Amino acid sequence: MTEVGERLVAELEEQGVEYIFGYPGGRVIEILDHVPDYEITMVRPRDEREASVMAEMRGRLTGQPGVLTGQGPWIGSLGAVGQMEGYLASSPMVTITEASERGEYSTLAPYQQSRGDYGGIDLPAALNAYTKENWFPRSPTETVRSLQLAFKHATAGRPGPTAVILDGDAVTEEMPEDPTPPVWDGHDQARNWESRPDRADVATAVDALAAAERPVIVSGNGVHAAAAYDELQTLAEAADAAVVTSYLGKSTFPETHELAAGVIGSFGHEGANQVVSEADVLFIAGCRMNPMDTNWQAPDFIRPDEQTIIHADIDTRNAGWVYPADVALIGDAAQSLADVAETLPRGIGNEWTHGRAASAKESFYDPCCESDASPIKPQRAVKEIEAVVDEDTIVTADSGNNRFWLLNYLQTPATRTYFGSGGVGAMGWATPAAVSAAITTDKDVIAVAGDGGFAMTMTSVETAVDHGVSPTLVVLNDTSLGMVRQMQHENDDIAGVEFHDTDFTKIAEAFGARATQVVTPDGLADALAQGTSADVPFIIDVRIDRDEEMVRSLQSSFYESVGGLHE
Repeated sequence: MTEVGERLVAELEEQGVEYIFGYPGGRVIEILDHVPDYEITMVRPRDEREASVMAEMRGRLTGQPGVLTGQGPWIGSLGAVGQMEGYLASSPMVTITEASERGEYSTLAPYQQSRGDYGGIDLPAALNAYTKENWFPRSPTETVRSLQLAFKHATAGRPGPTAVILDGDAVTEEMPEDPTPPVWDGHDQARNWESRPDRADVATAVDALAAAERPVIVSGNGVHAAAAYDELQTLAEAADAAVVTSYLGKSTFPETHELAAGVIGSFGHEGANQVVSEADVLFIAGCRMNPMDTNWQAPDFIRPDEQTIIHADIDTRNAGWVYPADVALIGDAAQSLADVAETLPRGIGNEWTHGRAASAKESFYDPCCESDASPIKPQRAVKEIEAVVDEDTIVTADSGNNRFWLLNYLQTPATRTYFGSGGVGAMGWATPAAVSAAITTDKDVIAVAGDGGFAMTMTSVETAVDHGVSPTLVVLNDTSLGMVRQMQHENDDIAGVEFHDTDFTKIAEAFGARATQVVTPDGLADALAQGTSADVPFIIDVRIDRDEEMVRSLQSSFYESVGGLHE
């Protein structure tokens, strides 16, 4: 006979899980007790928030669910950060947690009880807010089947997080040998199938693209989720269409490609925004078109009455959600893009696209990109980072000003070279995401965060040391919450925006990493060379010009036209 805890670990191995990210506690110990007996590595950072981001990033990179585990109250609170990001950024995850219930005492307000009884915390209600589905099985058979279904649902349709809440007795009991109902093979039970769009809708989309004089493709995070990079490029070249991306869609298309026109949005590229506004046909691929992407519905940006809109999405609810679509292609992004490309007539071309994309690329440059000033201009800092990014590099970007400097001035040379916190947009995402990327891939990894975001999760550096990976961690340091500070009308009229000057080099060295502080562009270039060749994590504390205002520099004209709302 096999205990349920061991059966669950065997199921994880059957699902191809190589890493579990989490923190031991509560009844998940019943599972972690068996992990050393299997070909699965436990990655234990210093808290559940970091573990949740690491699991989310692994899911985002591989397309297979990243696994998060830990005690219920903390997975439902600290660990919510990565699950929320995964929920809104379509990253497949499976969370294995528990309710810390105490058997017959669960209705008597026991310590940490979280199954929802009076006197305790309602963990299922919390998970309902940021998981696609969650299960609270109460028997061995239900528990194993729930884990199988969690893997199925995490990758079905639009990917996202799912969760299984372990009940104490159900995870400590033995599995019945011939259960009713039966437990099927885990691989077969978790299998999914791709969907593809209706042929008539494809034909309508093809006719619109074939007749377009100014075709533009808007590529979103759905292209990342479907790994539809080749299909996107094939369609763009077949339709001779300019390609722009959303914030989360950055690096779904090489920004050095002759058809690439940049990133749209309120703090995106002015050139890219103008390209979209000039289009006669918009092909939106895997993008919900949220307010930041659409310049907060600026009337002159996208105009459904004047432009033909084709919207491809895995979820019919998202197609035509924000702007009415003339035709929707419902299905996997790779299938939708491929079906349209295969059906397009050959030899499509126009006089507009190439010259317009080339001129739009001018937005990747600003005179400050060449400034030798000290403290370092953030624009110049990004260009120094760009100089060491090649097709085998992954850049992770945090929330705040640093993300927008990167979006604008880091011109990605290939697909999958940039990933940002933009689902829920949590600060502190970039560093644990970089550690996860370094564990998951053999690529060079560079994280970029402000000093506020880096400080939130800097203990992830220790996790990188523990697992023998060496990401380069760049801290754009203005000793403040820069984006919020720059919203002030006068100095000190928003409380809580200033930090004292923290010496991140000493902190990094205490974790077993290497570190340096730089104040000049040449110093940053040298530090990046050291960091990308180091065999341990390397932290670069970059002192940037705190007076270089992101909003003033990057706010689009369309965003300004609707009043420049706070993000």
